[in-house]
Amino acid sequence: MEWFERLSKLDRRWVYLILAAVVIITIIVEFQPPIRINPEVQSIYDFVESRKPGSYVHLAVDYDPGSQAEMHPMTYAIMEQVLAKGVKIIMTALSPNGPGMAEQAMLAIMDSVRIHTGKEVTYGKDIVFLGYKPYPGIVILSMGQNYRISFPGDYYNTPTDSIPMMKDIINFSNVDGILLITGTSGVDFWISYANGRYNAPLAVGLTGVMAADYYPYLKSGQIFGLMGGMLGAAEYEKLVNRPGRAMEAMRVHVWTHIIIIVFILIGNIGFFLSRRRGGVL
Repeated sequence: MEWFERLSKLDRRWVYLILAAVVIITIIVEFQPPIRINPEVQSIYDFVESRKPGSYVHLAVDYDPGSQAEMHPMTYAIMEQVLAKGVKIIMTALSPNGPGMAEQAMLAIMDSVRIHTGKEVTYGKDIVFLGYKPYPGIVILSMGQNYRISFPGDYYNTPTDSIPMMKDIINFSNVDGILLITGTSGVDFWISYANGRYNAPLAVGLTGVMAADYYPYLKSGQIFGLMGGMLGAAEYEKLVNRPGRAMEAMRVHVWTHIIIIVFILIGNIGFFLSRRRGGVL
């Protein structure tokens, strides 16, 4: 049997075994593949860096556990940069399972900022989590008028008016911009209403499969920045100099994709050689 015939009849279990070995090795062996920063990610970083201490941003954490692997690294990196700059964060979660994601990220980053920068982040003065409300389109429209319409109290049932950092905040016009991290179609509501209706500057972090659909909004100026999937998260971690799970995942992504491409090439070479040997072109 010719070698190309053997390749065409290779048991697929060998492919799975080799892929599994590559994944395990790239997890164990520490190295960092080069990460190129795309302009749409750089623009989000530059936006945060240009904020003055004491200013406000709205962070919308609208994703579920199913997309946590891609979304959490984005949320962590952005929150750490914002809080380290002394910028205040207003958080919401308009996805049903989003509150758990948002609270987990908030508590972890409050500790991380204290450890890495020595800055004490105080809930109610530096960051507030307003929580979840259903019907995202209606909630976004109401926040554009007054946060208190949909959120008379925060996630912990503290009246919004009694929260120190919310006393001078009425609506989107009081925040410098909106940073949306989402794995749902709710991004359309934010583009249509927060930016389209209230002209609030908007940047988005999306899952890898969603990102390509939203580049037209980037070109039109409806969003000023875009992070796509694990790669976008890794780019942001590199920008803020906080290597995390996204940058670690890149070495697995790179080598597994290389192996898959190699197998595709081998399979096609074997196919065409077998056709030629059989007199079929």
